[in-house]
Amino acid sequence: MLLLLSQWLAQDIRAFNVINYITLRAVLATLTSLVFAFLVGPIMIRKLTAYKIGQSVRDDGPKTHLAKAGTPTMGGALILISIVVSTLLWADLSNRFVWVVLAVTLGFGLVGWVDDYRKVVYRNPKGLSARAKFLWQSMIGLGAAGVLAFSTDLPAQTEFIVPFFKHVAYPLGVWGFILMTYLVIVGSSNAVNLTDGLDGLAILPTVMVGSALGVFAYVAGHAVFSRYLGFPHIPGASELTVLCGALAGAGLAFLWFNAYPAEVFMGDVGALALGAALGTIAVICRQEIVLFIMGGVFVMETMSVMLQVASFKLTGKRIFRMAPLHHHYELKGWKENQVVVRFWIITMMLVLVGLSTLKLR
Repeated sequence: MLLLLSQWLAQDIRAFNVINYITLRAVLATLTSLVFAFLVGPIMIRKLTAYKIGQSVRDDGPKTHLAKAGTPTMGGALILISIVVSTLLWADLSNRFVWVVLAVTLGFGLVGWVDDYRKVVYRNPKGLSARAKFLWQSMIGLGAAGVLAFSTDLPAQTEFIVPFFKHVAYPLGVWGFILMTYLVIVGSSNAVNLTDGLDGLAILPTVMVGSALGVFAYVAGHAVFSRYLGFPHIPGASELTVLCGALAGAGLAFLWFNAYPAEVFMGDVGALALGAALGTIAVICRQEIVLFIMGGVFVMETMSVMLQVASFKLTGKRIFRMAPLHHHYELKGWKENQVVVRFWIITMMLVLVGLSTLKLR
């Protein structure tokens, strides 16, 4: 929106041409979403508290969590609103990738909102049934995959790229690309959701991974940089850097309120949406494996649940004291802050490994 305004003003005042630079708009988007969330956050928390939109806590988990019962939840709506407002202000709204990512983010956010609403308003502990949730996630994921698959211009945009190797890429074809995209979007959405169990645990890794994906998006959309670094050139992908900046700003502002002891929880409305956004951006940039590396904490949390369920069904025994993994370490005696900060450190290291693939090929 402001890009169009600046382009119109630049006809008479050349200084407004600076707004055309994606890097500047990414910074402005970050600051806009950060300030917006800071201003709206306290108001939203008061409203959620007044309406008694409080978190229910399982009594079979760590006993330290019982004190969190009643803490306002569904705060992820603050993140989504901040991202949308900032993106609409600073992104190029003619870019199809921006709209695909926004649609996926809001679609998964709506699924999470219905789930949260049923849990906290109707006091239904199951919320949206697992079957219904998976159905809606699948429909949105497949819809996005179809749009991306049938709007590609170059074969390289549907290749499966292996990082750390300069010329190792496998053509997926249209249907292979749709399947891969679907798995990445739905998988990353649920992975972030499983990780969101401690104060601040999910949001900062999401910010770090999202920021790094912004770098990959910028490179993929830049003809010179992508050629120099051996990446497939994906015209228009650079504009996602603006959206990644908005995500980072909104996430950091939310962390201010979500840090221990949390004033508000993200809820499924935020976790499902943010995970889906990361997956969609990674697919567009052709960096699925890099997302797997940088989101290693999300992967570990998901694998711990899968292994726990499989082990219990097959042998009747549990591998972990409790799944997801962060609860296992809590029951081993780690304090909540220790678990959170250590998982943050792991994510930071993994993000650096992911970023190294830009050059190590």
